[in-house]
Amino acid sequence: MPESMDIPQASVVIPTYNRSDKLRKTLETMTEQDIDPSMFEVIIADDGSSDDTVDVVKSFAGRLRIKYYFQEDEGFRAGAARNGGARLAGAPILIFLDSGTLAGPGLVSTHLAVHAASEERRAVIGYCYGYDAFREDLWVPDSFDTLRPTEIVRRFHENEKFADIRELDYARFGGDPMKWPLPWLFFFTMNCSVPVKDFWAAGGFDEMFRSWGVEDIELGYRLYHNGSTLVLSRDAWTIEVPAERPVKRLLYSLMRNGRLFLDKSREPHVEVLQDAYLSIRLGTVMDEGLELERWTQQARELDVRAEIEAAAAGLAAGTRLVIFGCGPSVPPSLPSAALLDFDADLLVGATADGTHTGYHAIGLRTALPTKSADVVIVTSRLSGLWPRHGGQIMREAGRVGQRVLVTTRP
Repeated sequence: MPESMDIPQASVVIPTYNRSDKLRKTLETMTEQDIDPSMFEVIIADDGSSDDTVDVVKSFAGRLRIKYYFQEDEGFRAGAARNGGARLAGAPILIFLDSGTLAGPGLVSTHLAVHAASEERRAVIGYCYGYDAFREDLWVPDSFDTLRPTEIVRRFHENEKFADIRELDYARFGGDPMKWPLPWLFFFTMNCSVPVKDFWAAGGFDEMFRSWGVEDIELGYRLYHNGSTLVLSRDAWTIEVPAERPVKRLLYSLMRNGRLFLDKSREPHVEVLQDAYLSIRLGTVMDEGLELERWTQQARELDVRAEIEAAAAGLAAGTRLVIFGCGPSVPPSLPSAALLDFDADLLVGATADGTHTGYHAIGLRTALPTKSADVVIVTSRLSGLWPRHGGQIMREAGRVGQRVLVTTRP
């Protein structure tokens, strides 16, 4: 069906807070898109700025189809701001950018083309040159402030400091997110897009996240589990404006928000992600996800009933029992216990009779209260994860239980 010139095809939502200078640079690049400016609109989602942001927005009124959403300053509420901006969207596709992100001239047209290329529901991950939220040393290319985005990319695209922080994993795991162990891990809002219908069907951004980080990944997680296909587009590129970042504060924020994510979506991949945040292993999450997938398949036939029965023999009646790695079934004589396993299908079988409570988890960061068990049994089903995670599994078992029994030392 042909698009009406009165209805934009894309709504570009840009949250901001007291960053008027950076916002101006972002909006300048939006005036340089390679499609007619009537084909898209720009929505500034202001999280309570007290600077001249609104004046900057007004200055672009004759050059862009521009809308302005304002919410009172009640602390960091970027997710709520993006939701507010998205509610004003008149287009079927939402594109999210950050203020301080320079758009390549083909950004909007490329996002639209990727969505139009398939009838499947897509969530698109764009590329962002220069993005590294955890870089301690500020790298500013020569003449950065005087060059247009295309020339910046032409000059510096081979410099490793100018690469997207996700580039190493892109190179190792390939360009199809649906083949990654965690397809949603790199859905970052400095450059991504999603159909409006899919965005709201997934619930939009969860506004419980009130500090930096994770709210975009968590949305990607819900989009993926709601049936969206994650697609990477290197051609839909942006550039991050160099800026000093409070790295330690950002890391602490990731840890807090990762816990919120895990509390909301208790499953092994999110458990691995939160453990990585807490241990500051940000560059290995995809590898750990792959290890988990491989071990889950390899351990599918590993039955540990005999181990559990031997470990539980002689326990006093009424012993509060937790098992890390229960497998497909437990001994019929086992008293009521909390059963954990990383294989959801096997866990269903182990808890089918209603005697036990099941938790889809590895045992890295569980929802079980401290010292809520008398005994925690750790089985050999954890052996394939032990080289990387054994220390944390034992710490968590020790936190949960008064006593820990490892049935087979990995």
